[in-house]
Amino acid sequence: MRENAEIVPIDVGRIVEGIRQWVEIESPSSDIRRVNAVIDCIAASVEGLPIRTERISGAPHHGDVLVLRSLQSAEAGGILVLSHVDTVHPVGTLSGALRFRREGDRLYGPGIYDMKGGAYLAFEAFRTVVQTGTHRLPLVFLFTPDEEIGSPFSRLLIEREARQARFALVTEPARDGGKVVTSRKGVGRFEAVATGVPAHSGTRHPDGHSAIAEMARQVLAIEAMTDYSRGITTAVGMISGGTAANVIAQHCRISIDLRVRDEVDGRALEAAILGLKSVDRAVELVVTGGMNRPPYRKSASTDALFRHARTLAAALGFALVEAPMAGGGSDGNFTAALGLPTLDGLGIDGEGAHTNWEHAFVSSIEPRLLLLRRLFETLV
Repeated sequence: MRENAEIVPIDVGRIVEGIRQWVEIESPSSDIRRVNAVIDCIAASVEGLPIRTERISGAPHHGDVLVLRSLQSAEAGGILVLSHVDTVHPVGTLSGALRFRREGDRLYGPGIYDMKGGAYLAFEAFRTVVQTGTHRLPLVFLFTPDEEIGSPFSRLLIEREARQARFALVTEPARDGGKVVTSRKGVGRFEAVATGVPAHSGTRHPDGHSAIAEMARQVLAIEAMTDYSRGITTAVGMISGGTAANVIAQHCRISIDLRVRDEVDGRALEAAILGLKSVDRAVELVVTGGMNRPPYRKSASTDALFRHARTLAAALGFALVEAPMAGGGSDGNFTAALGLPTLDGLGIDGEGAHTNWEHAFVSSIEPRLLLLRRLFETLV
């Protein structure tokens, strides 16, 4: 790891304009055309750079992955940079509740904090170091289309690159005033479907077996699995069912979210959720899913990577602090689970991820961008 290099000044106004261009291409995960429009924009921006590019189609169900590679041989392993371009905000958010605007130190826009702001900062740092040739290790930059839905398409590509890398840097947003992430909970995603016996709720009530009533029992059982002392949380985030107010419901469906600190609890809770049984034997209950992201635990090598980043930040004039284990998952869960030193939360600072007041702090642009650049230049 090296620590001495000339600092190229940052034009914050130009960076804000670049972020705006990406944010104003609304790109919810499910809208392949719009996600690919962001990928198109990035691909056009790298023309003429001394890099190799690869675009991997995710059709028909997902947007594309864009891979940018510096020109050195990657035999000795390099730096894997992970950014996603999909957001949770539906199309139309930009023209309604969350238009792009600057109010003092705050930049508002859908996905600006999670995570187009951080993705753009990393892109600028990447572009600078490949132009100046100041990086020692090969750089591989993956822009992915599906992180917000669990990375079903890009996971294998991320893991393929991680197995060839020496470090992973993830540009998810900074936490709580600029903290970086060195550990995350594992994530499980499940779906439960209940099929009951329909009947007229007035004239034939005893003949019916309600899928909704059965699912209500299951919801309470699932929520009761939460154990804060062990870092386990369960949540039923979506529910749908029934056909009419006067019909005993034949169908009901829920989505289930699970978060755990370690693999042991992940296996135990996965088995418990998949093993749920219907109380009303006339109602069929089918549960599918499983652990989606393995726990990302802080290793000795990740700690060394954090301490190096902290030293770089101090030389740049700010204190870098690590956050407690994050409840949210990221693609860093995949790289850390493979034993790769992984530093996450390197993106822009701000607040309100996934809300209609999501914003980034302009004041965080220069220090976060410089830190990313120095990491690219000093890791060996």
